[in-house]
Amino acid sequence: MSTSTFTLFKPGTLWPSIVSRSEHAIATGALHSIDTVATAVDAKGVRFVIRQVSSVARKHEEQGKQEGKQEGQSRSADPFLPYEPDLFVADVSATHVALLNKFNIVDHHLVIATRAFEEQESLLGLADFEAWWACLAEFDGLGFYNGGDQAGASQRHKHMQIVPLPLGLDGTGVPIETLFAEAKHGEQTGTLPQLPFANAFTWLAPSTHQRAARTAFERYEALLDALDIGVRRDDPSACPRQRAPYSLLVTPRWMLLVPRTTECAESISINALGFAGSLVVRDASQLETIRRLGPLEVLRRVAREPRCDAFSS
Repeated sequence: MSTSTFTLFKPGTLWPSIVSRSEHAIATGALHSIDTVATAVDAKGVRFVIRQVSSVARKHEEQGKQEGKQEGQSRSADPFLPYEPDLFVADVSATHVALLNKFNIVDHHLVIATRAFEEQESLLGLADFEAWWACLAEFDGLGFYNGGDQAGASQRHKHMQIVPLPLGLDGTGVPIETLFAEAKHGEQTGTLPQLPFANAFTWLAPSTHQRAARTAFERYEALLDALDIGVRRDDPSACPRQRAPYSLLVTPRWMLLVPRTTECAESISINALGFAGSLVVRDASQLETIRRLGPLEVLRRVAREPRCDAFSS
């Protein structure tokens, strides 16, 4: 698509656009914020945030499912082609557009979707990171990517996401960051040994947007290689695809990748934000399960076991 058909957002305008479009989308009924009650659960120095969906929100969700069944095939299978105009925030690049997350738990939750259809299990490319970093440069946020349905992806159409910080109930930006103290700064890719599952971690140095995006993309490829997720090419003419599901967290300061084995532990669905220290449960029973097992054990049950020879941080 030619850049002449749209206008890219100007630096300093994305956050005001997110706020104003959120107000608009709420007024038009396009945005459906999910009410939750937040609880803190501590584990090894990390204050996890557990958000329990309210009974009213669950009732509305069930009503929506019934309406969806009645609509049948009339409901689009791809929410991004076309996207709802009332959820549009900004044109990010020639390849990506920024939208509001229609069913958000955290206010001002941003989705960066590809304009043309790409599979969510396609590996991220430089254009993805350039679009992601253009948005991350605009406000303090946490980027995350659900690499495949077993990693919590709900849509096949490739999309990255950003939630504004702080996530922690006590004002902590990203709760899991309390475990970063022993991670060495520098060029090396390493692990966070306090986590009871396989992971790969790297620090990122401040830089210009274009250079930072390229560096982040190169580090992403290194994290994939370190965990043997790599590239799968069923069709040499197609885009490279992941060999295994994974969760990815990114900020301009660091990046964490966790290989996944399944979406749920004890029926609790976990996406990439779980590894940031933010989990969502449907009811008090699931909350009690997390309290009983501990948040890190719940995460371990959906992630890959660490290798005995895992490289150190």
